Amino acid sequence: METDTRLGVDWTACQGHGLCAELLPEHITLDEWGYPLFQEGPLPRGTLKRARRAAADCPVLALKLTSPQGSQSQLANSSNSSAS
Repeated sequence: METDTRLGVDWTACQGHGLCAELLPEHITLDEWGYPLFQEGPLPRGTLKRARRAAADCPVLALKLTSPQGSQSQLANSSNSSAS
């Protein structure tokens, strides 16, 4: 089952570290410069926990989860409280 949550990136912050692609390889690949390319469409419900982790672990916090309305989720706080 899918959610309405999608992956997004703050392109001004992203430095092409590639950690997001390592953590979510089925949804993110890297271009020739190491910047993320996202699979189109909403994330499956079973992927949300790992997507939150990937967003929280991004070295420059450029990876975001967005809702259909375009608002960005603040994932660092929510994933820290649900981690373990």
